[in-house]
Amino acid sequence: MVIGAGQAGLSSAYFLRKHGLDFVVLDGNDGPGGAWRHRWPTLAFRDVHGLHELPGLPLGAVDENRRASDVVADYFDRYERAWDLDVIRPAPVSAVRRVDGGLLVESTAGNFPARAVISATGTWTRPFWPHYPGQSSFLGRQLHAADYVGPSEFAGRHVIVVGGGTTAVQLVLELSTVATTTWVTRRPPVFREPPFTEDLGRRAVAMVDRRVRAGLPPISVVGVTGLMRTPEIGAALANGILDRKPMFDHITPDGVVWPDGRFERADVILWSTGFRAALDHLAPLKLREPGGGVRMDGTRVVAEPRLHLVGYGPSASTIGANRAGRTAVREIRELLVPSAA
Repeated sequence: MVIGAGQAGLSSAYFLRKHGLDFVVLDGNDGPGGAWRHRWPTLAFRDVHGLHELPGLPLGAVDENRRASDVVADYFDRYERAWDLDVIRPAPVSAVRRVDGGLLVESTAGNFPARAVISATGTWTRPFWPHYPGQSSFLGRQLHAADYVGPSEFAGRHVIVVGGGTTAVQLVLELSTVATTTWVTRRPPVFREPPFTEDLGRRAVAMVDRRVRAGLPPISVVGVTGLMRTPEIGAALANGILDRKPMFDHITPDGVVWPDGRFERADVILWSTGFRAALDHLAPLKLREPGGGVRMDGTRVVAEPRLHLVGYGPSASTIGANRAGRTAVREIRELLVPSAA
């Protein structure tokens, strides 16, 4: 059983198909594309910070000016058809439980017994909202990056964008064309000149891997990789658009206040503060460690060897998901077909 049909779920299904294993894919979305189908409409494919092709089928030539959500949804749809991946959707999964002889996956499409489960549910459905004093008193609009649909509705407003990741930078750049902005982060951002090296990628993956092996929640890897200094970002830094401010202390009805008492008026606070792993459906298995995470050995959950998490922790990237899907299927094959070991 594969839960989720984004990059991680589809790559896992591909390797299951290649090894001749029977499986079902359940997806909570209405159509192909995974989390990509929810990216804001004004995000063009040329502006995304990376899409690694799925195994076995190249992306091919695309119009870089098309919506990223449309490009990837079309690609995933083509992929599902090319490899005959029969995805059942919409079929949100509510729970995975232990039963005699295996696991039971409960969804809106029915209950499915499984000898092994790959959970590839990503993070999109779990946007993280931090809490700051006075937040509920703010009279303007607050929204998470997950709810952002484009800059036009913020024309003439002053928007405070909170967050130190690539998405926050993209939002500041886009909003600055129609509104005034203030960019706020907890830590000073580090910009690196491209390209993104293999050594940097390995360091980031190793850092997250150590955490999940210790049963701690995965964290963002931006602290290791930094933000890529593209020509557009270089220009924005030079003209002051990306003039980062430290985190404010509290929120008032009409703005924010820093520890030194400095006040800034705001019409909108846009929280680009990331996401958490969507693991609520695994709650019946009681996998959480005292440190708050799920203890992992590669993709395998230590407390439940029949369960693999792909797209979680060190595999939470498009290239990492492909590799993790291959690893998970190899271990599942060894579990179900011992002679294959």
